[in-house]
Amino acid sequence: MKYLVTGAAGFIGFYVAQRLCEQGHTVVGLDNLNDYYDVNLKHARLDILKQYSDEGESTKGTFEFVKIDLANREGIAELFSAQKFERVIHLAAQAGVRYSIENPLAYADSNLIGHLTILEGCRHNNIQHLVYASSSSVYGLNTKVPFSTGDSVDHPVSLYAATKKSNELMAHTYSHLYDIPTTGLRFFTVYGPWGRPDMAPMLFADAITAGRAIKVFNHGDMRRDFTYIDDIVEGIIRIQDVVPTKNTEWTVEHASAAKSSAPYSIYNIGNGNPVKLLDFIESMEDSLGVKAEKTLMPMQPGDVYQTYAEVEDLYKVTGHKATVAIDEGVANFVAWYKEFYKK
Repeated sequence: MKYLVTGAAGFIGFYVAQRLCEQGHTVVGLDNLNDYYDVNLKHARLDILKQYSDEGESTKGTFEFVKIDLANREGIAELFSAQKFERVIHLAAQAGVRYSIENPLAYADSNLIGHLTILEGCRHNNIQHLVYASSSSVYGLNTKVPFSTGDSVDHPVSLYAATKKSNELMAHTYSHLYDIPTTGLRFFTVYGPWGRPDMAPMLFADAITAGRAIKVFNHGDMRRDFTYIDDIVEGIIRIQDVVPTKNTEWTVEHASAAKSSAPYSIYNIGNGNPVKLLDFIESMEDSLGVKAEKTLMPMQPGDVYQTYAEVEDLYKVTGHKATVAIDEGVANFVAWYKEFYKK
C-alpha cells in the first residue's frame, strides 16, 4: 500500500514511517524541516529512514522524502496528483502549547492552512483513509477525568489547542461533504527516544546532566498521561486499518460526539494512567543517576493541571492498550539520550 506520512522527520512521524516500511509498504515522507527545534535531530531521523530509500539496502518497504511546506497549496496538490497515495497519516503541525503564545501566526499557516491542503488532497484523489493528529490539549478547561471523547471541547486554553479542535471540525466537514473517511487521534504527552527537545523529558535531561536547575511548573503539582512512543505508534498503525463508515442511525442529540453519520471518528490515544510530575522527575533522576535541583514555578499560561485519557474506545477497535510503564520508558529515553548526545 502507498502512504503519505506528513511530519516524517518529526518525532512520531519518523517512527510511523519506519514501521510502515518495515511492514513492506511504500511511504512518501513529507516535512518542511523548519527550525522550531534543532534541525540536526530531524536530519538524524531521516538518515535512519534512508535505509529504505533507493540508496539503502533494505529489502522491505520503500521511503522517499519530499521537503515541502504544508501551506504550499499548489505543491501539495501536485504531490497528491503525482504520487497516487492510498492512505494518508497526517502528523505534521506546528507543535507546542507555549510557543503558540509567542508566535501565533505560525499555527495558522501549519495547522489550519496546512490541514486544509491535506484535506483537499484527499478530496481530489480518492484517499481510502485519512488519519490525523489532534491533541489532548483540546480538552482545555475540562476538569472531569478521565477525559472522554464524548466530553465538551469548546473551551481551549491555548491557540495550539484551538487549531487542533479546528482540525477536527474541518475533517468532519470533509467527511460529511465528500465521504472521506477521517480519524482524529488526540495524543497524550508522547515521550521516548528521538523525542522533541522542547518537551519535558529532553529539557529535564539537558538541565540535570549540565548541573542546572530544572523548572518545575505549578510547584510540581501537575499530572500527565505520559505515553511511550512505541504504544503511540502501535495505536496509529492499528487504527489506520479501522476505516470509518457512514452510520445513518447516528444523531447529534443521542450519540457520541466522537462519531457521526459521516465516515468520521475521534479517539484518545494515551496511557490511561496519569503520572505525577514529581514522580516523573524522580524516575528521570534514577535513570540518570543524578539528583535534580528544582526551581518551583507558577503555572504557565495555556497550560493545564492534568491530562488523563479514557482509552476504552480505542481498545475496543484495535485491541491495543499502552503497555510500557513509566520507569521502563524513561530508562529507554535516557539510554538513547546519553548515546545520541554523548553524555
